[in-house]
Amino acid sequence: MSEGKKVWYKRFFPFLKDVRAELKKVTWPSRKETVNTTIVVIISVFFFGFYLFFMDVIFSRVVDLIKFIKR
Repeated sequence: MSEGKKVWYKRFFPFLKDVRAELKKVTWPSRKETVNTTIVVIISVFFFGFYLFFMDVIFSRVVDLIKFIKR
């Protein structure tokens, strides 16, 4: 068995300690910022979803028209 596999557990707890220290440095968003950002994302998703839907319908009709004319 290699040395790296034997001592993984010795490095695990210092790693968790470092993770905890880094998480304390994070500036977390407020509830208001989170809610506002979520609303913007939801509105954007619906807008682009509808946009893509209508573009798909338009291009489908154009392709169908071209196929019909080609006959």
